[in-house]
Amino acid sequence: MTRQLTTHLALMLTLLSLVTGCHPTQPFYLQEDGDLSHYLDTAQQIEQPDYDQASLDEVVQSHSPFMLSNFEIDETWDLSLEECVSIALQNSKIIRTVGGTQQLRGNFAATIMSATSEGSTSVYDPAIVESTTNPTGQVVDSQGNRVQQRGAARANQTVGVEDALAEFDAQFFSAFNYSQTDRPRNTSNQNPFNPLIFQATDANFLAAVSKRTATGSIFTFRGTTAYSRNNIPIGLGRALPSDWTQTIEAEWTQPLLRNRGTQVNRIPVILARTNADISLADFETSVRNLVLDVENAYWDLHTSYRSLETAKTGRDSAQVTWKNTYLKSEAGATGGDAQAEAQSREQYYFFRAAVQTALAGSNVQGQDPGLLGRERQLRFLMGLAPSDGRLIRPIDEPTMAPVEFQWHDVQGEALFRSPELRRQKWRIKQRELELISARNQLLPELNVSGVYRFVGVGDELIAAERNGIIFPNPGSRAWEVLTGGDFQEAGLRVDFTPPAFGARRELARVRNVQLSMVREQALLEDKELALTHQLSDALVGLDSHYHLVQTHFQRWIASTKEVNAAELLVDRGKAPIDILLDAQRRRA
Repeated sequence: MTRQLTTHLALMLTLLSLVTGCHPTQPFYLQEDGDLSHYLDTAQQIEQPDYDQASLDEVVQSHSPFMLSNFEIDETWDLSLEECVSIALQNSKIIRTVGGTQQLRGNFAATIMSATSEGSTSVYDPAIVESTTNPTGQVVDSQGNRVQQRGAARANQTVGVEDALAEFDAQFFSAFNYSQTDRPRNTSNQNPFNPLIFQATDANFLAAVSKRTATGSIFTFRGTTAYSRNNIPIGLGRALPSDWTQTIEAEWTQPLLRNRGTQVNRIPVILARTNADISLADFETSVRNLVLDVENAYWDLHTSYRSLETAKTGRDSAQVTWKNTYLKSEAGATGGDAQAEAQSREQYYFFRAAVQTALAGSNVQGQDPGLLGRERQLRFLMGLAPSDGRLIRPIDEPTMAPVEFQWHDVQGEALFRSPELRRQKWRIKQRELELISARNQLLPELNVSGVYRFVGVGDELIAAERNGIIFPNPGSRAWEVLTGGDFQEAGLRVDFTPPAFGARRELARVRNVQLSMVREQALLEDKELALTHQLSDALVGLDSHYHLVQTHFQRWIASTKEVNAAELLVDRGKAPIDILLDAQRRRA
């Protein structure tokens, strides 16, 4: 029979091979020319995501920006520094500072446009870090027991506090198994214990609750219900045609070396808490930089108004000089020659260009963006539209009094308040905890387990009232026998697993954490040194700027007197026009 089947199968395969023949590598389709190049346009077509989100009112209702050819201001918006900072903080879901402060970056908008959500700081970051979870949940075995903590790998994972605390939550586990058996056996008909055709129905249900404690212990409460029925003859092999088995047990596992104690088992929770503190330090740094950028932009705009007024003063003075020279040229008076008229006219257009530059800025990279550009920068930091028909004007004035700081006082306060240093210190504390966890993995794993079980077997499972019938009598009940406490079991188990011979991986992990901690400590030292240098530069700059302001104020007074004197000499014809033009430029 088998040989005939093999022959027919071989003939069928041979016939099938002859019918199909050679198959081309390129499939042929009906009404297909074979050229698939027209699919490239479809495959490489740019698709737009099917997502609709309403834009901000500042985007939709934005006006045309102010410019030299369109400088129609509806009103002037007087703002104090406090109001600017308040508006900026209210409108900053995404902190508009990336990688430092304004002095260390280029264009604000370009920086934000090239940033990603992961690389941007937002008001949601601390909450995101707090709610970070591990994709691998709690692990239980087939009996509902919690699996031991996954050593240093688990302790070093970056998760939130709630996820770390979830390791100590109780876990419920249940399983149900049902099977029917109907098979012949290699026995004789005269065997009363093993019938030739064995038929059986078996079912098993398990329910367990397991919890791990802060000391590393694992407690499991488990209940199992089993049902069994087969065709073994009653009286010889079985007392009853079917039976129920009910057990309730409590199991306890305690590590004695590795993973023992609250210090090791709470390390993931402490690391998660430090991760939250680090995210708060990062958020504080970003908010501080945003406030600093707003303040710098505010005073830059204030300076732009002063620069514009200075340029206007020079332009008006040059215009008067050009007008006087032109009138003298028309009248043929002294000092009205063509060269003097051309020089005064060039001076006027020079200052006119200076006014336009002070107002609208220059397109040259790195040049002053002007008053309108500074105003747009401040608007962007405040989360406002680039133009809404109003022009922001700062109303606060900088203090004129000298400000002095005691070096040791400000140095100590800076070292204490700096969020960058606080973040780095938290990183060192994390490395210290990771080192404790890594050293704990050098210990052998020695666990002791104990189990205590109540057992009940009966003809039935349970009933509302007790009947006093004891197994194996018909009518006995498994739960009644169990609660009677006649059958109890206990067990004790000791597991010992030392590290692999040589403990290469464990020792390498300890060394890696030690080197990482030393690196973090060295970085903290350099950050403190860098902060001291920054503070020193700030104090030196503060002092030098104050003296420079006084010096330039005296210079401006002298240049004003020079312009007045030069105008008098030129009007009297006692000096050439060059002296007046040079004096006006120096004053500007």
